[in-house]
Amino acid sequence: MEAVILILGLLFVAFMALGVYVSVKVIGAAKRGVDRTITQARRTVEETTLRAKSYGQVGVAGELAQLRLSLRTSMRATQEALQAGVAEDGSLSESLGLFQRLSVHGRELDDELKRLEREPDRATVASLLPGLKQRTERITHSAESLRWAARDRARQFADDDLAALNTQIDVEAGALRHWTVEEPSAGAGAGAGADAAGRGGDRARAETGEEGPEALTARDPRAQTGYPWQKAVRPETTN
Repeated sequence: MEAVILILGLLFVAFMALGVYVSVKVIGAAKRGVDRTITQARRTVEETTLRAKSYGQVGVAGELAQLRLSLRTSMRATQEALQAGVAEDGSLSESLGLFQRLSVHGRELDDELKRLEREPDRATVASLLPGLKQRTERITHSAESLRWAARDRARQFADDDLAALNTQIDVEAGALRHWTVEEPSAGAGAGAGADAAGRGGDRARAETGEEGPEALTARDPRAQTGYPWQKAVRPETTN
């Protein structure tokens, strides 16, 4: 009896632990989903604000907003392209690692641009703009190189697969139309059989003394007319 109670107690504890584990997992997944939604909403609001500033403001503030918008747009597009491609092409994992290192520099630049937006000394910020533009162009150029290389690789794989598929389809189509291909062996065999039968018939007629079919008497070429309206030439008579 004590063993049964002990087993029931262990089962109860196991079920309780399993319930706590499942609850923690569900709560964690829900929290991650909420955090992801909040992050996406914050990103959308911030990019909308940057787009409005880049078009609505002039001077240093507008240029800073344009640099941030260009940087964020390029980095996000490259991240999405690499993450989508690495699931099908494992060789992109190294490219994704390089992009993660590039993202560190991108985040540092974005934070610096964000701080300079609140900087009251516009003259100093204006003097820093050429260097900030150069850094932004270098980062976005590297991101675009990775993105387009991944897209070109995926497109090349698709073209190669399509070419191989077309070849297989052509072979299959030819196999389905097998009756349109003449069989030379069968025709040669039939011709050889006919020749053998003809020679056999001639040999049989020679042995039995039968004559073959009489030869047709050739027509007098003078009696032939070249055209329908010409009269036939009469044969000459000897007196």
